[in-house]
Amino acid sequence: MRVAPLPADQWGDAVDAALSGLMPAERRNPEATGNLVATLVRHPKLTRAFLRFNFHLLYGSTLPARLRELAVLRVAHLSRCEYEWQHHVSMGRDAGLSDDDIDGISRGELADDLDRAVLAAVDELHHDSVVSDATWAALAGHLDERQLMDLVFTIGCYGSLAMAINTFGVEPDSNMEAER
Repeated sequence: MRVAPLPADQWGDAVDAALSGLMPAERRNPEATGNLVATLVRHPKLTRAFLRFNFHLLYGSTLPARLRELAVLRVAHLSRCEYEWQHHVSMGRDAGLSDDDIDGISRGELADDLDRAVLAAVDELHHDSVVSDATWAALAGHLDERQLMDLVFTIGCYGSLAMAINTFGVEPDSNMEAER
């Protein structure tokens, strides 16, 4: 671990201000937020800015939750980010992904045309930093312009987050079950 979670006795006004309005008071502590947020709050201003963007992608995006989780899980798999994978498997199930879908994400094999196009977009952005014309056309046959934009930013945000998690050495939360 390169950047440890901020110890509970160091959570002060700056941390509370960074998280206020984003999560309820009872969740603004290291036990309730988990290792990722407890690590990020070492830099409160960055945490607030990042979480506002991330929460838009989670709760305000035009992208259907199932497609968002499909993309996030593929990012986590390609990035070998166990923390992100573990958090989003349950979120993916809640959004309608089956165990077969989740297994297919790891293999890069899904039956549905739109699902395959989302996986292709993740793979292309991960490897080439651009979505190909063919993949864009396949996505555009199902998603509107704002959904396409939200998809690209979701992939980029969670790719960036996976890089941070892996680099900082954020450990999975003790209450997270390992699922692969």
